Amino acid sequence: MAVVIAAPASGSGKTLLSLVLLAWARSQGLSIQPFKVGPDYLDPQLLSATADRPCRNLDLSLCGESWVQRAFQGYGGEAELTLVEGVMGLFDGIGCSQDGSTAGVAHQLDLPIVLVVDAGGQAASLAAVVKGFRDHDPGLRIAGVVLNRVSTERHRELLSAVLASIEMPLLGCLPRNDALDLPSRHLGLAPVHELNKQAIRQQQWARLAEQHLDLETFHSLMKAPVAGDDPLAAIPPATGVELPVAVASDEAFHFRYPETEELLQRLGMPVLRWSPLADEPLPMEARGVIIPGGFPEQHAARLSSCKRSLQNLVDWADQRPIYAECGGMLMLGKSLTDMEGQQHAMAGLLPFQASRGQLQVGYRQLTPRRDGLLVRRGEQLRGHEFHRWTLHHRRDPQDASVLWEVEGWRRDRESEGWGTRTIHASWVHLHWASSTTICSRWRNALSAGPKPRPKML
Repeated sequence: MAVVIAAPASGSGKTLLSLVLLAWARSQGLSIQPFKVGPDYLDPQLLSATADRPCRNLDLSLCGESWVQRAFQGYGGEAELTLVEGVMGLFDGIGCSQDGSTAGVAHQLDLPIVLVVDAGGQAASLAAVVKGFRDHDPGLRIAGVVLNRVSTERHRELLSAVLASIEMPLLGCLPRNDALDLPSRHLGLAPVHELNKQAIRQQQWARLAEQHLDLETFHSLMKAPVAGDDPLAAIPPATGVELPVAVASDEAFHFRYPETEELLQRLGMPVLRWSPLADEPLPMEARGVIIPGGFPEQHAARLSSCKRSLQNLVDWADQRPIYAECGGMLMLGKSLTDMEGQQHAMAGLLPFQASRGQLQVGYRQLTPRRDGLLVRRGEQLRGHEFHRWTLHHRRDPQDASVLWEVEGWRRDRESEGWGTRTIHASWVHLHWASSTTICSRWRNALSAGPKPRPKML
């Protein structure tokens, strides 16, 4: 079965309710698989840590219906319970449409919904909000409502009567509580590694669930689906020589889909953790480097001082493949401006300076301009963009190193990214597991490279 945790709008309490339920399940010794609708990286970090198993993204726009179905059945069926946290408001999708929305995933997987409503300052108006969401799409089933920020018993009794008047089950009321406050950053919730006393928080969340939620109903709603095949089972495992891959993994670079690493391992590319922030040398046995997104702007000063890591990238780019997306790309430029507006030198492999700009977010249609490490000229790909930094450079749009043409909702078609013999760098995040051609081409690029290099100093 499983249940979708949805809301009328962002900030209503979807993540809080999800964390409370995950913490309760783990406190009872129950295995539970979390999912997150959309391309989010930050919420899944919290969900993963609390559930003690990797959160999986269900993204119809980025990955397609087939992958979403396989991922839900395959990963969800491995646990006793399953929970899906929605994105934004229930019906919010691309632009003013419902494409890629939480409602779309609930339809695709035929799952019931629990609606989380911020009830602070509300009384009888709650009925209009809930009834509107219930009746907007008769094809969806809202199994009940959880009310957030309910301060007093009198307020709870009042709101309970309001929901009873429209025959909507009340499944709990979360109070205002310091344990439910989560710090935020410029792109959303703070990364899980920045949260203090995580174990104590989880104990508090579990107690809040026991005190304030209808756990008998939730236990029934969250029962896992019938187990399906491993979503990667159809991909033949690689035989022959292994091609290790260094993956930047530290406080600055941590925006990763867990399936990417699993796919790399399956295709004979074991992952070697590499911390640029610790000024570690690139592993000498690695045949390629992946630098995922993250928050390098928060750590720009420290990153700039990591001369060995930066120089290793410069040396590496003459010989072996580098894949860098979003924050990972920023380390390859000339300089990066930090959160306070101070400029810091980076690797200098790409001819741009990066500083804070306007938020850029959304799905992107991608048309490669040239054959590259992962893409071929003229084919169509899908990706996602989410950042507040911008690049400053003088570049001819016809430059042969332009990676692809990018367009999306309310974004005109423009040239973006760098594609060279050894570098793929772009603002755009790709989901490798739902387009396994990407990973196969990456392996081919590693295979074509030189033999392992001598150990770097």
